[in-house]
Amino acid sequence: MLPVQLIRKKRDGGELADSELRAFVAGVTDGSIPDYQVAAMLMAIYFNGMADGELASWADAMTRSGDVLDLSGIARPKIDKHSTGGVGDKISIPLAPAVAACGIAVPMVSGRGLGHTGGTLDKLESIPGFRVDLSTDRFIELVDKLGVCLIGQTDRVAPADKRLYALRDVTATVESLPLIASSIMSKKLAEGIDGLVLDCKVGRGAFMKTIERARELCGLMRTIARGAGKTMTCVLTDMNAPIGRTIGNALEIRESIEILRGGGPADTRELVYALGAEMLVLGGAAADADAGRAKIKAVLGDGSALEVFRKVVEAQGGNPAVCDSPATVLPRAATRDELTLPAGRIAAIDSEALGIAALIMGAGRRTKEDKIDPSAGLVVDAYLGEIVERGAAPQIWIHHSLPPGDGRLAEARAMIAAAFVIDQDLTAPPPSASRILEVIR
Repeated sequence: MLPVQLIRKKRDGGELADSELRAFVAGVTDGSIPDYQVAAMLMAIYFNGMADGELASWADAMTRSGDVLDLSGIARPKIDKHSTGGVGDKISIPLAPAVAACGIAVPMVSGRGLGHTGGTLDKLESIPGFRVDLSTDRFIELVDKLGVCLIGQTDRVAPADKRLYALRDVTATVESLPLIASSIMSKKLAEGIDGLVLDCKVGRGAFMKTIERARELCGLMRTIARGAGKTMTCVLTDMNAPIGRTIGNALEIRESIEILRGGGPADTRELVYALGAEMLVLGGAAADADAGRAKIKAVLGDGSALEVFRKVVEAQGGNPAVCDSPATVLPRAATRDELTLPAGRIAAIDSEALGIAALIMGAGRRTKEDKIDPSAGLVVDAYLGEIVERGAAPQIWIHHSLPPGDGRLAEARAMIAAAFVIDQDLTAPPPSASRILEVIR
């Protein structure tokens, strides 16, 4: 069938056959189907969705549009984690070494930050010398040897997704849940994994604003996983406040190392415990989540997770001394300004606004071409439900290297101050202390 016939069939609510979907994705990959017809198909999917069989075929065709890593030579179970993105989300950095220390291989292909959410690759590259552009052979070698390696996506991983995503961005179809699910899963399945844990963020600072929409996305991704013969667990987590106390690349590496030493903010530790536990269960290294959580806590407490991270840093060209003395290794901002919040109870935090404020000061990028200042960011010593006392020390430290009088600093300060809703009623009950909203197994 011609592309226009497939578009018409989908536009009119019909269900495309496996061979039709694969032929269309092949045309997307080799460029034989022009942009305007690809865009028309994306809009047809946006309005009519996809049946389970269609979604599984579409995602599999995207996965196989490029290289699929062969990790069959690695004896350990191969389990990865994916996050839908959040402000202060540095979880992968302590999580992957902790899971590897428990005997599971973590072949992690991560992304860069764009907009208000940071990227794991940008955080890792704030460690002097750390390389994320390793060859596929070196990646497989390190996953086998160390149990973990963290690299960026190559041009040969799910190339169909690269073209589809670019067109979704300019045709107002980014929000389509089947297209989101297939985009994520095609890249993850191309890693050659056995199973996946999804950290699906929910709330003001997340792409999924409601738990109902998050559940729907998880259902679609689990459909794709089943079609590919993979196991998958979804953990829905709260993103109504920044994760941990740091926002910005080098600052988040510092906090990640605190977690790897058994310390760090309680909410960040909780996410590492919960996601790590589910990864161990999928990989057969723990009988249930409670046993998995205990194992993750143990390797963070006894230093074995930190030792794995040290080996990863060294193997990927970074300075392993960052594990012992992060302050002397990581880049430091030229200036550290302070900001004090009004007295009262912190009733709400606009995470997205804080992420944008950090971006303005150089911690993020508006376009893929923007350069990042790895030292820029925020340390936020203020959390939901906490009470700010009158006359207390500053709660927020703004790390930047902007020149004196630069208007971006004033813009960022105003945005940070407005991100906090302060309630004068100190008797209001604090919000739930847990980040975990729901686990879908």
